[in-house]
Amino acid sequence: MYLLPKATVFSRLRPLMNHRLHLRFEQLEQATARLLDMTQALGDKAHQAPVPGQWSAAQVVQHLLVAETGIGQYIDKKVQQAEGLGQTGLLTFLRSRALRLALRLPFLRFKAPKYLAALTPETAPPLAELRTEWERTRRQLERTLNEFPSKLLSSMIFKHPRSGMLNIYQTLDFMVDHVLHHQRQLERISSRIKN
Repeated sequence: MYLLPKATVFSRLRPLMNHRLHLRFEQLEQATARLLDMTQALGDKAHQAPVPGQWSAAQVVQHLLVAETGIGQYIDKKVQQAEGLGQTGLLTFLRSRALRLALRLPFLRFKAPKYLAALTPETAPPLAELRTEWERTRRQLERTLNEFPSKLLSSMIFKHPRSGMLNIYQTLDFMVDHVLHHQRQLERISSRIKN
């Protein structure tokens, strides 16, 4: 099940985004749909932490929603300041690749940046509410990508807390890898609360 099938039909009526952005966006849609389905499959246990002090599946969803909302707002702000943006280069590429590798290694775990952790309360809203909010956030990201200026494709558009400035392609790669990283966390949560 995709996040919002109706929007995919509707989005065809608007200008289409750059092909490379579109491919990454589709990967993000699929990864998000899978993560939400995994959380939904937990039923009432989606809000149950595996052990005290750890996030529940719903809190993981909320963390990803908060992160994506912030990323989208940051990108929109940077697009408005297009004239002052620097270009990405080899160092940015290497940092982006290192970030992707770190997120894909199953034995590596990271603490959420403090400002994001503070936005994830002990009790997450109902999953249906989180899903609806994420749909809204994702549709805004889709609009941003549909209208993304081609002259900014190599510009520093998002500042990741660990790897620094990324261009739009690297930002979407991070977003996909971030969701996949948390899918593995959901698998661990699921196996603990089902036992």
